[in-house]
Amino acid sequence: MPVVRRWRFYETSTGSQPVREFLTSREVPPGDRDEILAAMADVRKNGLEWARHLRGDIWEVRATGNRVIYRILFATEGARSQVLLALTALNKKTQKTPASEIEVAETRLADWRRRAAPMRRPRGSS
Repeated sequence: MPVVRRWRFYETSTGSQPVREFLTSREVPPGDRDEILAAMADVRKNGLEWARHLRGDIWEVRATGNRVIYRILFATEGARSQVLLALTALNKKTQKTPASEIEVAETRLADWRRRAAPMRRPRGSS
């Protein structure tokens, strides 16, 4: 049975969703937004072969806009890695993904996992 993947946006403890906010900002023209969403859909449909591993649990999906190259940094979560958790988004201005952006993604992933842990109770506990 094939894995059904879905994108989910990281949410801060105050309810902000940085990647969703980036995608809907004036910084990203509608045509570029379509390219980013299409690249994300490719990863959802075809798996991590359509993404690039950066380090640890962090991956990136690339999209080429009209004049800008975009990156969405994400991690896989859940049983069989079916959740693609979008952690940060950026306009890529250099050849290499900035270490500071990878660190932001790692910090957000750790925060997400820490806040999700109380919801995960072992079987048989009340």
